[in-house]
Amino acid sequence: MATAVHELEQIAAQIYKQLSAGKVPEMSIPTRSKNNIIFDEKSKVWKYGKAKTTRTAKKLDGAYMLLRTTYLLDFIREMSGQSKSSTLRELYYISEAWEMGKFHAQDESNKLIEDLEIVTHFQREDFKIRPEEDGAKILGDVTLTEVNRKGNPMRINCRNDVGDTGYNIPYNVEDNKITFNDFGNSKCIIAIETGGMFDRLVENGFDETHDAILVHIKGQPARSTRRFLQRLHKASDLPLLLFTDADPWSYRIYSSVAYGAIKTAHISHILATPSARYLGVTPSDIINYELPSDDLNDRDISALKSIQSDPRFKSKYWRGEIELQLELGKKSEQQALAKYGLDFVTNTYLPEKLKEMNII
Repeated sequence: MATAVHELEQIAAQIYKQLSAGKVPEMSIPTRSKNNIIFDEKSKVWKYGKAKTTRTAKKLDGAYMLLRTTYLLDFIREMSGQSKSSTLRELYYISEAWEMGKFHAQDESNKLIEDLEIVTHFQREDFKIRPEEDGAKILGDVTLTEVNRKGNPMRINCRNDVGDTGYNIPYNVEDNKITFNDFGNSKCIIAIETGGMFDRLVENGFDETHDAILVHIKGQPARSTRRFLQRLHKASDLPLLLFTDADPWSYRIYSSVAYGAIKTAHISHILATPSARYLGVTPSDIINYELPSDDLNDRDISALKSIQSDPRFKSKYWRGEIELQLELGKKSEQQALAKYGLDFVTNTYLPEKLKEMNII
């Protein structure tokens, strides 16, 4: 944390130096537009290009943003000194006391935090800024050590030392907070989109019968969830599999875990897991398992056509599946597998899919 604060102090020092020299203060950051975000084929993640934007006090909007920046830098330093943290929402309301420097919408404060991440190469967690959303849940034979709020290490097995809901992933999942100790006989990590399907697999004991580590990612996963999945995958060397609905929005959930997202292009290298594989449900499954389905609406069709030009979905596999789904005009949910009973997903569907992928 001290290093992160030091980097923030350097920003403040640069602004002060400019003012002391009688210069109009300015701050340069990468241009945050889609035109300046590229998909790096080598690393398989989104990255910022070389274009820069200069925020200068020569313009009123720029002057206000630099003022807010200095207030924010001071606030973070003060929190650090008091060993406190703040949510993104609290930060927005705290700015009410900053007079002309207050934010007019939370989107403004959120983006400024992201700017500081880009400039310093640290994460908001290093600044003690927390998201509002809860972390995801994990259940399986994983033993980890978490440093609790009193600074004491706690050794936790995510199957034996937790209840039915599993271990809640905290907002900070870096190695100063969490270290992985052991993975038992686990064979794979399955990241699951919906809570209902996560609970089904837990109730049916799939983590034990098939040596799987189950993670409920809660729809579009939070940054801490994606970071946790990347760290878990690297530490265990276990295959990471995404189990979602068969619709374009769920495919984007997969792609955000595997390749990162445009919004977080500046930290894709620590969030994305390019080796992650898509487990299902697929358009082919709708046919092969005769799953109940719904008609694609106009938004679904538009999203699927957009995916066809997305560099993250250019493989032969994805081209075939998207073309098939557009041809079918159908989408389906994970829960559609219940057509064949509550045990079908754990006794038949997942074992068949894992066998096809040479996992079991």
